[in-house]
Amino acid sequence: MEKDLSILKKTARIAGILYLIWIITGIFGLIYVPSQTIVAGNAVDTATKILNNEFIFRAGILNDLFSVTICIFLLLALYKLFEHVSKNHALLMVALFFVTIPVTFIMNGFSIASLMILKGELLQTLELSQRQDLAMLFLKINEYGILTLEMFWGLWLLPFAYLTYISGFIPRIIGIFLLLNGIAYIIVSFVSVLLPDYQTIITQIAMPFWILGEISITVWLLIKGVKTKTSTIA
Repeated sequence: MEKDLSILKKTARIAGILYLIWIITGIFGLIYVPSQTIVAGNAVDTATKILNNEFIFRAGILNDLFSVTICIFLLLALYKLFEHVSKNHALLMVALFFVTIPVTFIMNGFSIASLMILKGELLQTLELSQRQDLAMLFLKINEYGILTLEMFWGLWLLPFAYLTYISGFIPRIIGIFLLLNGIAYIIVSFVSVLLPDYQTIITQIAMPFWILGEISITVWLLIKGVKTKTSTIA
């Protein structure tokens, strides 16, 4: 029993480390890189900013690929942590997030293409303004791709929240935080597509729930791992 608990704690700590790295890459890719390369609604200024900060733009693409790789190992660690709690829900958790991985690769393809177009490596026969507009189109497709991902970022947290709540080795309040976190992602995704004018305000409202859920589970896994007394269900 003590050996099993030791393995569980080790798995929880590994998951915590991977989760922390994943969150850091997410902040870099979703917040820092766009702030240095994108000017909303302005193709000319965006083109100039991307070319002036090409290294950061390329670093963002590499960061996304690294983040996806980390995510795969995180999902494996979380599955191992929760498979004895409820294998079906653990599989659902993994499946709901795993579908976002191919989308991420496709989105990075659009990012690479937009950079090549802006640098004149593709579609050289087009005028500069046309290349800028086309590059902006690819970046917009990338932006809406993120909204699609947000839907699944929310959906995978629902079985994750349930597993956390019933696990017995993680405080139930963290399971509730994860549930609210997931619902917030889903609402932002819906509102951003249906009512884009309200995207900014809804995102601001959702931000505390994102921090509350995934940050709390990361901190718990890193510092505590699991509670000494555990209970599991088949």
